[in-house]
Amino acid sequence: MRKVLALLAAGVLFSGLGLLRADEGDKKITIEGDGMCAKCALKETKTCQNVVIVTKDGEKKTYYLAKNKTAKDAHGSMGFCRASKDKPVKVKVTGTCKKEDGKLVLTASKIEKDEE
Repeated sequence: MRKVLALLAAGVLFSGLGLLRADEGDKKITIEGDGMCAKCALKETKTCQNVVIVTKDGEKKTYYLAKNKTAKDAHGSMGFCRASKDKPVKVKVTGTCKKEDGKLVLTASKIEKDEE
């Protein structure tokens, strides 16, 4: 009976940790940085994809925007595809972020030009 209770307690503990990690992925964040195209400016992908490079405390992080309607609409209208490393478009992006294949992937719910 003690073994069953120990296994049950371990199962409850680990299932709770799994739920906690799932909630972290749904947390909305807002980033500000340099927007450009991963294909045209960075030569990293075979198809066009929005990228935002954030520099904070001397450290650069690259966020790949998931392909959704928000990202697609911003790609042409805000100039992601025409931007370059030397002349990026300054953007502010709000959405949820997760790590996929070692890359930060941000699913954008809002993209706007950063006027600062």
